[in-house]
Amino acid sequence: MWDSGVVLGKFLEHAVESEAISLHEKKVVELGSGCGLVGCITAFLGARVILTDLPDRLRLLKKNVEANLYGDVKGSATVTELTWGDELDPVLCNPLPDYVLGSDVIYSEAAVMDLLETLKDLCSSHTTIVLAGELRNDAILEYFLEAVSKEFIVGRVDKMHWHPDYLTPRVVIYILVKR
Repeated sequence: MWDSGVVLGKFLEHAVESEAISLHEKKVVELGSGCGLVGCITAFLGARVILTDLPDRLRLLKKNVEANLYGDVKGSATVTELTWGDELDPVLCNPLPDYVLGSDVIYSEAAVMDLLETLKDLCSSHTTIVLAGELRNDAILEYFLEAVSKEFIVGRVDKMHWHPDYLTPRVVIYILVKR
């Protein structure tokens, strides 16, 4: 589990609790869900979440979602295969999501353009993208920000809006909306 996933999950929890956002009945697509932490938190906060990852990672992701989403879950969660850059499954884009989430998805220069294509395909003017990442490679982050800035308005979330117990200088959170 990456620090950026924990920070993003707690950021969303804090934003909902402080009424900065509402996830109740919102359609959310999480990219590169990994173990499913962010998607599960988002479902507990009331969203209808579709957690996505590569085909070879789906078995563990499904197992984690089934094992952790029980009790007072306000939303729902399903798991779907998604390879960035490929044509989207209609369940992901019909209708387009209210939010697209990702933690630690900016890790490879080779994946940036496929990630950008997927973000463009998933977004309308009403979609908000929230990406959290650990600061590791400035060159890859700069490449991503330059590429994505042509299609999206990009903002960095000030740490004063993060969950106060989950602040770290190693993670950054970006908000993107379509131009």
